Amino acid sequence: MRPEWKPNDRVALDMDENGVAHVRLIRADKMNALDPAMFAAIAEAGSALHDMPGLRCVVLSGEGRAFCAGLDLASMGDPNRRREVPLTDRTHGNSNLPQQVAMQWRKLPVPVIVAVHGVCFGGGLQIASGADIRVVAPDTRLAVMEMKWGLVPDMAGYALWRGTVRDDVLRLLTYTNAEFTGTEALSHGFATLVDADPLARARAIAAELAGKNPHALRAAKRLFGRYLEAGTDEILMAESVEQQRLIGSRNQIEAVMAAMEKRAPRFDEP
Repeated sequence: MRPEWKPNDRVALDMDENGVAHVRLIRADKMNALDPAMFAAIAEAGSALHDMPGLRCVVLSGEGRAFCAGLDLASMGDPNRRREVPLTDRTHGNSNLPQQVAMQWRKLPVPVIVAVHGVCFGGGLQIASGADIRVVAPDTRLAVMEMKWGLVPDMAGYALWRGTVRDDVLRLLTYTNAEFTGTEALSHGFATLVDADPLARARAIAAELAGKNPHALRAAKRLFGRYLEAGTDEILMAESVEQQRLIGSRNQIEAVMAAMEKRAPRFDEP
C-alpha cells in the first residue's frame, strides 16, 4: 500500500472533481530549486498519485518565477552529500531517487502534462521531460546545465530524451550547457507545445483527457511505455492484448454511446 499524501512546504498536490491532479512545486522563493527535501517531496507526490482512486490525468507546474532552476547550489556544496546513499543503488525500482523524480511521471499509469515557464535548468529540465506532454512558454530559459558544474545529466535525461530530441542537437546542448528559449525547445524536441499561458493550456488538455475512457488512456500509456524499446513482434502483440481488453467493455461502449448521443460520458473508474 502506497503512503497517502501529506502536505509539506516543497510540493502541493490536489485533485479536482474530474480526476485531474495538480502537482505544484511551491519552493517559489528559491525558484523551486532541488534540495534534498524537494527531491523527497516530489518522489512522495509521485508515489501518492500512483494508486490514487479516480485519477484520470496529472498537471505538473511550478509556482513563482520559474518551473525549476535545477539543483540547489547550496545543497550541492554540502560536504555530507558524499556520505549519502550511492547513486548506483537502485532505491526506486530501476532508478535512484534523483532519477525517480523525473522517471516517475512516465511510470504513472495516467497521462502527465507539464507547464513550464520562467526558468527550467538541469534537473528541472529532466523532471519536465518525464511528462507525456510538455507545454512551454516561449520566453522560458532552458538548459542542459550539468556540464557547467563539471557534471553530466543523471536524472534520467538520457533515457527521457531518447526519441524526442535530435541526437546531435542534444550533444551540442549537453557539451556546451547553452541556454535556449521555449520557442527553440519546440524545434529541438524538448517541448510539445509553446503557449504564452502554459498552465492554462495544460489544464485545458487535462480536462479534455479526463473525459476520455480511463481504461483506454491507461492502456495507451502502457503501450507508450514499451514501444521505443520493444521489438516489432512484441509491440504488435501488446497492441492486440490491450485492444482485446477494451473492445466491448462497459467503458468502450459508453464512449461510443456518448459520442452518438452528443453527451458527456459516464465512465467506470479503473
